[in-house]
Amino acid sequence: MYILVANLGSTSFKYSLFDMNNETVLAKGRVERIGEALSPCTVEVNGVKRETNFSVADHAVAVRQCLVQLTEPEFGPIKNDSEIAAIGFKAVHAAGISGVRRVDAGLLDAMEEINDMMPAHNPPYVKAMRILAKKLPDIPLVAAFETGFHQTIPNRNRYYGIPFEWAEQYKIVRYGFHGASHRYIAVRTAEILKRNDLKIISIHLGGSSSLCAINAGKSVAASMGASAQTGLFHNNRVGDFDPFVIPYLIRKTGKIYEDILNILATKSGLLGLSGVSGDLRDVMDAAGKGHKQAQLAVEVLVGDIRKYLGAYLVELGGTDLLVFTGGIGEHNKTIRKEVCSGLGVFGIVLDPQKNAAAEGETAIHAAESKTQIWVIPANEELIVARQTKELIVSE
Repeated sequence: MYILVANLGSTSFKYSLFDMNNETVLAKGRVERIGEALSPCTVEVNGVKRETNFSVADHAVAVRQCLVQLTEPEFGPIKNDSEIAAIGFKAVHAAGISGVRRVDAGLLDAMEEINDMMPAHNPPYVKAMRILAKKLPDIPLVAAFETGFHQTIPNRNRYYGIPFEWAEQYKIVRYGFHGASHRYIAVRTAEILKRNDLKIISIHLGGSSSLCAINAGKSVAASMGASAQTGLFHNNRVGDFDPFVIPYLIRKTGKIYEDILNILATKSGLLGLSGVSGDLRDVMDAAGKGHKQAQLAVEVLVGDIRKYLGAYLVELGGTDLLVFTGGIGEHNKTIRKEVCSGLGVFGIVLDPQKNAAAEGETAIHAAESKTQIWVIPANEELIVARQTKELIVSE
């Protein structure tokens, strides 16, 4: 059974083609800078990589280009689209819907209903899904929602201090996101340590970032809330922010409400605070050269991570494992070092040499650390492929 997994970012499209008979990746690719004059496109099949640059107007065009690459004679791993049993989407959120669902008109309407809460995610997903449903009617489309893993969060960590009817009638609660990433950490650490009772703090750091407290394989707290704009600040999104500041900003800047929201959603986070870039590599490079705003942005990011880390140590009553994942979590030794600095009192001690040399899946805790610290590469696509297969097989 072949499953194509699609992961849509605000300006990117990543995909992996899985042979689910042995859970191997037959091909993977990505399209970046969607909507710009030239979009770098990369596809890799059996170790052979092809890179091209051409104009990709939107995510629907990116998905169609992916299918062209996968069926290209003497290169693509499949002959035609009909060999794909389903396309699984790492979908984010829909009104009143979670878990793993077939994509249909009702589901797409539910996603569109909260477009204003998920402006960077739902519109491109819905657009691509609608086009694919028309262009490839014989291939099932499956949405695996990021909120699914967090349905086990207890009420004490789910409800806001708002009128109860808002939570009940409009479902304004803390949902949590990055569910596929945190679920993979729960599954993979259980495999590594051969234990199902682990207390884990999963730290997913990337273009968007979040922490999750996991107890015995289940999510019990997550840093993101009702939308993916909250929690830690992100590459260009604000994170936690006082809503009562918005009317003041409208009055002082002369901007309308929608403009302020757009700034909070697209020109804030690392980009807004540093004034340099939304890419942490660029920000840290500038910080190293003495750029004060860049230095501040890095300090605030680390402070945000440590704030939630401390909260989750209390929530779990200590932790067996601290796991760094996501592009930044996997590759940025400085951020890992700063996050773990001075935590020996909690039994969390990083080994400097192991941290500096970390590559791939590896432990980086010191011998005297009571808590294990790991770097585990994210594998959200595998989780979505498994969930998609399970749904298709069960029907």
